Amino acid sequence: MNDWTLSYDRFEPEQEGLREALCTLGNGKFATRGAAEESEADDIHYPGTYMAGGYNRLKTEIAGRTIENEDLVNFPNWLHLTFRPAGGDWLNLLGSKILDYRQELDLRQGVLRRTFRVSDRQGRETSLTCRRIVHMGTPHFGAIEWVLRPENWSGGIEIRSGLDGRVVNANVARYRQLANTHLVALTAEQFDSDSIMLVVETNQSHIRVAEAARTRVYRSDHPIEIERKLLEEDDRYIAQELAFQIDQGEEIKVEKIVAFFTSRDNAISEPAIAAAEAIARAPRFRDLLQTHVLSWSHLWNRCDLALEGDVHTQMVLRLHIFHLLQTVSPHSVDRDVGVPARGLHGEAYRGHIFWDELFIFPFLNFRLPEITRALLLYRFRRLPEARHMAKEAGFRGAMYPWQSGSSGREETQVMHLNPKSGRWIPDNTHLQWHVNSAIAHNIWRYYETTADREFMSVYGSIMLLEIARFWASTAKWNPDRGRYEIRGTMGPDEFHDRYPWSDKPGIDNNAYTNVMASWVLRRARDVLDVVGEERASEIRELIGLTNEELQSWDDISRKLFVPFHDGIISQFEGYERLEEFDWEGYRKKYGDIHRLDRILEAEGDTVNRYKASKQADALMLFYLFSSEELRDLFTHLGYPFESESIPPTINYYLQRTSDGSTLSRVVHSWVLARTDRAKAWALLKRALESDIADIQGGTTQEGIHLGAMAGTVDIVQRGQIGLEIRGDLFRVNPCLAEDLKGLRLRLRYRGEWLDMEIQEGRMTLTIPERWSGADHIVVRNERFPVKPGTRLELRCSRESGGLRPISGRGEPGGTPS
Repeated sequence: MNDWTLSYDRFEPEQEGLREALCTLGNGKFATRGAAEESEADDIHYPGTYMAGGYNRLKTEIAGRTIENEDLVNFPNWLHLTFRPAGGDWLNLLGSKILDYRQELDLRQGVLRRTFRVSDRQGRETSLTCRRIVHMGTPHFGAIEWVLRPENWSGGIEIRSGLDGRVVNANVARYRQLANTHLVALTAEQFDSDSIMLVVETNQSHIRVAEAARTRVYRSDHPIEIERKLLEEDDRYIAQELAFQIDQGEEIKVEKIVAFFTSRDNAISEPAIAAAEAIARAPRFRDLLQTHVLSWSHLWNRCDLALEGDVHTQMVLRLHIFHLLQTVSPHSVDRDVGVPARGLHGEAYRGHIFWDELFIFPFLNFRLPEITRALLLYRFRRLPEARHMAKEAGFRGAMYPWQSGSSGREETQVMHLNPKSGRWIPDNTHLQWHVNSAIAHNIWRYYETTADREFMSVYGSIMLLEIARFWASTAKWNPDRGRYEIRGTMGPDEFHDRYPWSDKPGIDNNAYTNVMASWVLRRARDVLDVVGEERASEIRELIGLTNEELQSWDDISRKLFVPFHDGIISQFEGYERLEEFDWEGYRKKYGDIHRLDRILEAEGDTVNRYKASKQADALMLFYLFSSEELRDLFTHLGYPFESESIPPTINYYLQRTSDGSTLSRVVHSWVLARTDRAKAWALLKRALESDIADIQGGTTQEGIHLGAMAGTVDIVQRGQIGLEIRGDLFRVNPCLAEDLKGLRLRLRYRGEWLDMEIQEGRMTLTIPERWSGADHIVVRNERFPVKPGTRLELRCSRESGGLRPISGRGEPGGTPS
């Protein structure tokens, strides 16, 4: 097994949807699923292409009402490339005898390869090796190279190379009842002897996209004379057919280079002009490949996590990093885009941005913080809409939507289809106000890691303060309780959107929501200190923040109500009144009960009746905060909190969670990392398999789960080394899983790179020559001095389930390469 390669040795039609999502290639600007070049959208294949930020809205009459949905648009298929021997059938693996087949995704180089040998109905055997890239260095290019060899025949051959705009959004079966035709064709033309172009525009958002394709054929690396014929069905489709002669055993090379430009691109006059110019100047495939591989090598130098002891886990971990970097890359920095929860890999969740940033940003903060900064600016540009949403809901400050798309309005669907019952059901998930705390948390953690005062002064502080103002306006005083309450919301657990004894949506005093609101209100004072007295004064004038309001925030932060029952944190007020669920009985009856809400609704029941959660809710507190931070939080709120209460709380909710979200195992693995390392590692490995094994039974083909992918990487990054920034100090607490023999990684802390290596008995931290950070780091609560150009070495031993520093020494080292 190769720890840099995802490979498949057989063509399995029923697995193509999954493989296409997992073999997606992208560069942060656009991405294309790993569908075969010769395929079209059908029950097996779905060759989708998606542009970051490429949204469009359509209206549909359904269930007696008009609903409007915004979708990440499927743009024209640029892959279209196929062949046939003269007089034969066009390539179709389903209609051919497959003599050999292998597909590989090269994670190190960002190359998708297919190698196969087929026999057609006339017994003509042909070998074909395909390579494909979406260029990571020059984000407007995609490219395909075919090496084709007839094994037992000679004669004429035809190649068809096209651009297909006859596409709709049909990747997700349960959305197919909704309007899905987003594109209007503008132009389909041949503009050079070997080049064609297709120009389309979205019919509501008016995003114009131009794709230009150049197809050439080479023999012995020299272009050959071929007969070309233009095919134009209508303005939505254009192709060229290339005809020539080929001899048995002879290899010919087909290269298709495609330029992808949009009206959202910088430094262009118009997409079609830019695409035509780019194709005219484009180099050969081999040259594009060389610069593409170089760009990936630079990214891997920053982003790789090298494990020792588990080859499969290493490969999957790299697969997750790979897909994260294809969705948000250095090319995201100058674009107004967020992070779609399902990547640029499919159409699930309609390409919307949720709270998954909470799981994605930690990895970026320590490697590519410029990307985090750009993605946070996506939220800042939508601050006016968030303020409007808060006002419309009767609150103050900024209320960010649960699902965001182009403009920052609430894009959460108002109805959703239960595929098990076939019924359309009201969707109340817009009540997940905790997304606001996630944004505030992301702002603060980014600042802690980077010390980017400019960002905090100009952008982050205003967002965080307006979110604090929102939380203060949602909190209502209960004189009987002597506490503030937040009512009518939802926590991360999407199973519970109302009380079974109430017709009104929402639940009261969700523990995670209330504790996070208190945390945000406390950070409001801190952020004013960070930006300095002069800028703080300006900000307070800009948003009308008075001393009295700040004082009220402090009061609310100390008196928010947190429910408890039986000595543990209640998920929400009234949770103890719910019925226990028959987990064993339903597992026997249905097997897979991840989506328990759909099962019970189809039975005429509701999951709202039971102590059954879709995913981690109260346990999110243990995911985001250390036990020391939690003790501080609860002490501030006036509640006793002991570390001894953590294990029983974790065990209580683990037994009552269906893991209906792929994020759930990520959180559960983290919260068990210090108390049950073996189980934590087992959960992490299960989380790593979420997409590659499609453990939810068909969801991955609709788009990978980017939050879970990034979350698993973060668990290795932060969890195995115990990485934390607290009290302005860089802290590590190494705790390698038993299956791991070692871990190597690089971290960027406040502008400087650190190299870290952990193996049994030893941890080494190399400090660069230009180090300008703190003069100490903390390892297992022990402070060690660090100086520029030194290497800190710690001898460690496994005791009491963890690694404990025994001694350390600093000696001259080098600047990390």
